[in-house]
Amino acid sequence: MSEKPEIYISVDVETAGPIPGEYSLLSIGACDVDDESRSFSIELKPINANADPKALEVTGLSLADLAERGAEPAAAMAAFGAWATSLAGEDHALVFVGFNAPFDWSFVNYYFHRFTGGNPFGFAALDIKALYMGATGSSWVDTRSSQIAKHLAPERRGDHDALHDAKYQAELFRLVRALGRKGGGV
Repeated sequence: MSEKPEIYISVDVETAGPIPGEYSLLSIGACDVDDESRSFSIELKPINANADPKALEVTGLSLADLAERGAEPAAAMAAFGAWATSLAGEDHALVFVGFNAPFDWSFVNYYFHRFTGGNPFGFAALDIKALYMGATGSSWVDTRSSQIAKHLAPERRGDHDALHDAKYQAELFRLVRALGRKGGGV
């Protein structure tokens, strides 16, 4: 059986709190890890009024503003799914890549299943933090973005804009992947 070539999609989300369902997904940014010009960004209407004030402070987003200008969640997820599957076509497999992927994945997976009935990324995500730990032999505490940035010296920085952060994560992923290919650790 031959495996399909993989398309790695860096995904970042901004949310109103720590868990999907109870808190809203507010924005999604995504890009092809190997061609960042192939990117996607959307803001969503909140599904409820629940918010952790610290989460909103970090993102700079407002539930009231997003209630007016954000896309309906079903339309947003349909657009995101269509964009992602258009990159893969029939010949490639999509791989969701995230920095602390379990967090971003939980919201994206929940929203895809709730609003579109299925997730085009399947049932798994690739976590850059875990990949870095495996490539370098670092401890878990040393997988914080500040520690990884010290070691890898990326050109970008995260700023809590979902698309900017997706592109930053794509750069980190490429740098960690290169470490793994060289067999180099810290």
